[in-house]
Amino acid sequence: MSLRSPRNMATFRRILAVWAVFVTVLGRPTDAKCAFKAIFNFGDSNSDTGGFSAAFPPAYGPYGMTYFKRPTGRNTDGRLIIDFLAQALRLPSLSPYLQSIGSDYRHGSNFATAASTVLLPNSFLSATRISPFSLAIQLNQMKQFKAKVDELHSKGERATYLPPPNIFGKSLYTFYIGQNDFTADLAQIGISGVKQFLPQVVAQIVATIKDLYGLGGRAFLVLNLAPVGCYPSFLVQLPHNSSDIDEFGCMVSNNAAVVDYNKMLKEALNQARHTLPDDAYIIYVDTHSVLLELFQHPQRHGLKYGTRACCGFGGGAYNIDPEVFCGNTKVINGRNLTAGACNDPENYVSWDGIHMTEAANKLMTSAMLNGSLFDPPFPLHKLCDLQPIG
Repeated sequence: MSLRSPRNMATFRRILAVWAVFVTVLGRPTDAKCAFKAIFNFGDSNSDTGGFSAAFPPAYGPYGMTYFKRPTGRNTDGRLIIDFLAQALRLPSLSPYLQSIGSDYRHGSNFATAASTVLLPNSFLSATRISPFSLAIQLNQMKQFKAKVDELHSKGERATYLPPPNIFGKSLYTFYIGQNDFTADLAQIGISGVKQFLPQVVAQIVATIKDLYGLGGRAFLVLNLAPVGCYPSFLVQLPHNSSDIDEFGCMVSNNAAVVDYNKMLKEALNQARHTLPDDAYIIYVDTHSVLLELFQHPQRHGLKYGTRACCGFGGGAYNIDPEVFCGNTKVINGRNLTAGACNDPENYVSWDGIHMTEAANKLMTSAMLNGSLFDPPFPLHKLCDLQPIG
């Protein structure tokens, strides 16, 4: 496609617009380390930094074994994409909004909680298997957060661990949510059943972005849905025929449905760009392509195991037993069975059959930071003096 085509010229103008906005407000990266002074994240267990464990049963080992050396409420052995992104932007890790003790919100907040959905739980899912903190609830929490910041500032009160009221236009808003909408009832209603409500999922994400724009948000990163057909837990638990397994050991039908959803999401975000002013930047982030590559060719990227979980029980191709989840012990047929962790999570893509290892999260973040996953192009490296992640 020619650079002078209407579509490419519109994209170029939008890049210049967002660059101009942040330069005008903050100065060039030589004057400020990064145009973004905070991150506000919305999501599920793929980006939860401790929200679920603050509201419900506390985190347990071996979660957190790699980097933190203790459970932190993250559903992995170490750090998440959101942790590495914050590090690259020279920001501290995000404190969970639900964590009342020890939190610091001067550089943003994390509204994500494990098992969260985009749609309200009672709209289609079994409430016993998901978090009550759906995307609509997370948005309301964000609104309350901003209202409290504005209120305290207007009263002249100093809040040590809250940001200044002008932070919201200088922040990056990230979304990594939708997996539970896709998978929670997949075994019961099948792919055809899931597809019926996916347009509602996409519409809710877009509506949330528009609401956040009204609160002052201008830059939005929306990570797409992962290739769940390669997840060890779903390969064990979801019914399928051998003909539905591709050469890499992933379920063809489930991954094809994910691709359809991602196309729908991408198109909806593209349409949303045309309904908001030019100072709004809505970025589709194709982490799906990176994770699929890791599952299919782990050895090419310094890993060893694709569709085999590090933390689980049973060995074999997947190391998953649906009766005993990672870190748990259960009596089955008179025997105490414990799903423990491997000694080398750095060699695995999958941590517990559903979530990725720190190693995989780092590889996905690296791909994000080099700009190859952004659609349309997003000059993050020009807006921030990016710090190497490690």
